[in-house]
Amino acid sequence: MKASDAIAEVLSANNVDYGFELIGGMIAHLVDSINVLGKTKMVSLHHEQAAAFAAGGIARATNNQKLGLALGTSGPGATNLITGIADCWLDSCPCIFITGQVNTNELKLERNIRQQGFQELDIVSIVKSITKFAHQITCKEEIIPVLQQAIDIAKSGRPGPVLIDIPMDLQRAELPDDIIDYLAVKKDKQNAKNNSEKVFDEVLALLSSAQKPVFLIGGGAINEPHFAAWQKAISESGLPHVSSLKGSEKTRQRPAYYGMIGSYGTRTANYAVQNCDLLIVLGSRMDVRQTGADTADFARNAKIIQIDLDEAQLENRVIADINVNETCEDFLIAHLQYLEGQSHIEKKSWQLELDTHWKNNYQDEYADWSVSPFQICQTLSNAFDNKPVHYVADVGNNQMWVAHSLLLGEKQAIHHSGGLGAMGFAIPTAVGVAYAAECPTVILTGDGGAQLNIQELDIIARERLPVLTIVFNNQSLGMVRAFQEMYFDGRNDSTFWSGYSSSFSSIGKAYNIESFTTADLAEFSGYINNFIKDPKPMLIEILMSDARECRPRLAFGNPIDKQYPVKD
Repeated sequence: MKASDAIAEVLSANNVDYGFELIGGMIAHLVDSINVLGKTKMVSLHHEQAAAFAAGGIARATNNQKLGLALGTSGPGATNLITGIADCWLDSCPCIFITGQVNTNELKLERNIRQQGFQELDIVSIVKSITKFAHQITCKEEIIPVLQQAIDIAKSGRPGPVLIDIPMDLQRAELPDDIIDYLAVKKDKQNAKNNSEKVFDEVLALLSSAQKPVFLIGGGAINEPHFAAWQKAISESGLPHVSSLKGSEKTRQRPAYYGMIGSYGTRTANYAVQNCDLLIVLGSRMDVRQTGADTADFARNAKIIQIDLDEAQLENRVIADINVNETCEDFLIAHLQYLEGQSHIEKKSWQLELDTHWKNNYQDEYADWSVSPFQICQTLSNAFDNKPVHYVADVGNNQMWVAHSLLLGEKQAIHHSGGLGAMGFAIPTAVGVAYAAECPTVILTGDGGAQLNIQELDIIARERLPVLTIVFNNQSLGMVRAFQEMYFDGRNDSTFWSGYSSSFSSIGKAYNIESFTTADLAEFSGYINNFIKDPKPMLIEILMSDARECRPRLAFGNPIDKQYPVKD
């Protein structure tokens, strides 16, 4: 059996349904074998960075149940994957990256030279710090065992990316026909760990006695199997909960949920954290955008409990009163069992207080603009009410607008480049999400972020994917421009070019996508409804030249409940 054929079989047997690549000589054998087998759909993109983002989209859209796959040829193909690999690393997305390498007789090995073969590059050393496992294959006998090991590592514990670098001569080597026989008897390894409720007895006791408890939901909680059922249960029990940016991706709008905390969070979420007496943190690292610079003033009145499977995340920036090194899933199960014995609870004064705060403060703060981002998000929420949809946000003002104001319903999610914050994330990630989610996908990007991987609009059109691209065009790199205006007396070099901007609707049309330009909410709503009736490639460019900041936002040094513009 040819080695590349065996690799294709292993990928398929491990439920790798989609792979993404930009073809190159050093991966030609792999791409051909995967396509001939026909069990993993290979999608050709125009840039390896986009392929890496798309692979991450598979994991994101399936709650990390499916492994994303991206391939890159040697040299520049491999280095182009790096940004997407780093994005998967920081957001804990299980993906496998396979790079082609020059033939083994062309490797420089221990020679003190920069390069031996054409396009030879030591990609393994480069990505060691942003992968759970990275290995260059040195002999044909290790190809299949190492591949399976890498797949298992990507999915185990805290998930993340892995990379295997395979010389081309080993890809075409002959392996014994029985090399993949193990797949027929392979069984998924089940965790032997079986935590009893007693591990969380102290947490549950404190929760039951707290007068003003709040859950902070992080990215480490939302992909757990029992998360949706748990959120439904705590909502019905009137337990207030808020989220981090990553936690907001799959936390649905329910009673007692008050949105995202932090610099660009909702005023009520920040108020809840700053005035609670117990904060239970589920799978969140509490970075500076969540807590503000002064960690001592974060949750200033509360006892903090942090639950995380990654022990290194405990006692980090924010020192909790109680640290629990367990999975969020174990806690969700224990808490659900605890709640089962309780009858329906009437709203407590704390929830009523937060409900009132939400009613008075979750409002449109952009009424003075020609087009309000808040109203755009409300239009989307209303149009997709009770309909499955996945949103993919880019990075910049557009990301914070939607993280603050776009409310999710059942069978809905929004995907962010959280830890890395990579501009250019949205369009290629949406390609992967559209395949894996099997429902309409909506890209939310700015005129800055869209340009970085705009070439992948061609793939959306070619594959006839049900993807709507919305470009917020404020003719600038708005988030940094606002920073410049605050701190550099309005000098906006590199972020604003006197109103110059591309015509994104024209670009969309050039890629054979039905495209529109608008600055009118009613017209925008009509386009959205047309997409919902017939989900096919569409682009809407929203002209909003006066949109230059996020409201509310936090100035550096302020506590999170003192956002600008300041309210009484």
